[in-house]
Amino acid sequence: MKQYTIYMKNCAFFARHGFFDEEAFLGQRFFVDARLDVEAEAPLQDDKLDGTVDYGVAFKVIESVVLGQRRYLIEALAADIATGLCAKFPHIRRAEITVRKPNAPVPGVLDYVEVTVTHVP
Repeated sequence: MKQYTIYMKNCAFFARHGFFDEEAFLGQRFFVDARLDVEAEAPLQDDKLDGTVDYGVAFKVIESVVLGQRRYLIEALAADIATGLCAKFPHIRRAEITVRKPNAPVPGVLDYVEVTVTHVP
């Protein structure tokens, strides 16, 4: 059985995740990367969309999770995204989701806070 990896980088959304009330009130940008290991031989041979991950649909799954229920932790957000993608696409054998939060409320200067969650269905 053949396997391949699909990468989706820097999917950007404005949302209101975070522990503090100010984060819910003000909102901020979040960036999501998805690494999807897909086990499927048919798309590699027949060159058809059936049996693989449709990038547009995958983006919509990510978007619906990020814009949906508020999460206090980006770890929980990443886990929800991974679960949603694996539920939508049964050919995914491993999903690695990274969520970046550029404006994390920390007492210092940093580019962003990032967390990566790996999900194996």
